[in-house]
This record gives sequence, structure tokens and C-alpha cells, in this order.
Amino acid sequence: MLWFFLIFSTACWGLAEIFYKKGNVAHEKYAHLKTTVFVGIFFGLYSLVILLTQDVELKYLPANFIRYLPVAACYIVSMMCSYFGVRYIEESISDPIENTSCAFVPILCAIFMHEKLSAGIIAAIVVVVVGILGVGFFDAQGKTDRKRVWGKKLALIAIAMPFCYMILDAIGTFLDCYYTDDAANTVLIHVNDGNLEHTANCCYEFTFLLVAIGIYIFLRTKGVKLFDGGEAAPIEGVAPAKTTMQKISGQRNKMIAALFETGGQATYLFALSEGTGIAAVILGAGTVIISFVLSRFLLKEKLSVLQYAFIGIIFIGIIALALQGA
Repeated sequence: MLWFFLIFSTACWGLAEIFYKKGNVAHEKYAHLKTTVFVGIFFGLYSLVILLTQDVELKYLPANFIRYLPVAACYIVSMMCSYFGVRYIEESISDPIENTSCAFVPILCAIFMHEKLSAGIIAAIVVVVVGILGVGFFDAQGKTDRKRVWGKKLALIAIAMPFCYMILDAIGTFLDCYYTDDAANTVLIHVNDGNLEHTANCCYEFTFLLVAIGIYIFLRTKGVKLFDGGEAAPIEGVAPAKTTMQKISGQRNKMIAALFETGGQATYLFALSEGTGIAAVILGAGTVIISFVLSRFLLKEKLSVLQYAFIGIIFIGIIALALQGA
């Protein structure tokens, strides 16, 4: 079942990236916030399933909720950065950069937990960094297009978002390792080896739900309904009345992305509960490769030859890192 869980998670998260791109369109002002709300709702529902089916100490959950907040905050803010950035930049560029967060976790572990880095891990990190720099340096045409369409400031913010995700996700993953590595020494209270990951996951997903509720309230204060607008480009000068089903359909890609995100989270969690380090191998390389291939064929994204070459270098570095940690 382990391989089924990991492969299913990889496929779900790879597909989620495509629907994130399709749902977070530039012309819909609050698209990234609506996506966050949908993900929070699905995460909250799944957490209820975990509470009902797994051995999670409910009475200690509020205390653990607060203790796990630094980890959850890193993950949630990083995902919101991704949702915003993908409104303006290609998924083919965004996702490889974001998933290089795995290259920085060993560095954080070496600095703060005094873990030693092997020569192979150091070489793989260097390869990943070279790939990231190459993708950025040879994005001249994309940067020119974004500056012309969205302005210099927004273009700069957009390309910075996957890097923000990369940094925050790396910090979150590092903290997660600290929180969930050993039930006997974790910061969380009244947990054991059997429910540690599930307790941490509930804390994370309930935090996401609370953030989603807060964002929903914010949108309502702005007079924006969750199903206002839509993902299709608006027709200038035309504002036809929409039925309820048409309004819901207008946000379908965001909801599909949230569903795939939750599905991937669910099966990945059960894979973790089996106690294996192979998860990083499958997810680190698999998710980015699936989303990259699908963005080429489903989203029709095209990059320069040099960009493809440097993204290939990133793939090699991620796979090498994953294999080093397997």
C-alpha cells in the first residue's frame, strides 16, 4: 500500500498544480484568496475524517494547534504565495522553482541541528541552485512580456512568489521534521508514534480552515462573493446574468485543485505513518515532473531551449537529493 499512497499523492499534487494555474487567472482580482478558501474548506472536512477515524487526542488538540502554528503558518503562507504568483507566470517555471525547497532543508538541518552533509548532497544542492539561476537568467522574454502587460512592479512581485514559496516551504519542512521526527521528543503533547503525524496534520489543516474563514470574511467586507466573477476571460462591455450553477462552474478549477490537493495530502499522510523516507524521492521529483509535462501539453506553455535545459538540471538535482536521502 505504501507505493500506492505515494504514487497517488504524486499524481494528485501534479494535477493540482495544473488546476491551480487554470483557476488562478490574472483578471480575477481575488482568485488566489478564493483558492485558499476552497483548500481550507476541503482540508477542514478531511481533518474531521481523521479525527473520527484515527487515534487523535481531541482534548489536547487546541494546545497542539498553538504549538504547531509556526509550521502551519509557513506552509499556508507559502501556498498563498504560489497561488498569487501562478496568476502571472508560467507553471513550467513556477513549479520547478518551488519544489527546489527540498534542496534547502538539508542546509537548515546542518545549520540548526548540526547534521552533516555528504559530498553527494552538497553536489546535488549546487546542481539545483545552478538550475534555478539558469531558469531565472534566461527568462528574459517572459520578464519582458510580464512587464509590458502587468507593469514592472507586478512582474517583479510575480516572479518573486515561487522563490518565497521555496524559502517558506523549506522552513516549514525543516520545522516539521523537528516536530514529527520523534514522538518522545516532539514539542506536541500527549502524542505517540501511532498518532504523531495525524495530530500534526489536523493542526495544520484546521489552521488552514481558520485562515480560509478569515479570508472569506475579508472578501465579504469587500463585497466579493466566493462565486462572483469566474475563470473565463470577461467579455468587454457585457455582464450577462448567471445562474447559481454557472457561478459555481466559474470556480470549478479552484475547487478541483483543492480536491486534488486534499487527496494528495491524505494519502501522503498514510504513507508517512508507515515510517519511510522514500516519500521525498517520489514527491520531490515526481510532482514537479508531472506538473511540468502536463503544463506543456494541457496548458500549451512554451519555454526557450535554455530554460528547458536548466529545468532539466533542476530535475537532476532534485532526483539526486531525493536518492541521497532515501
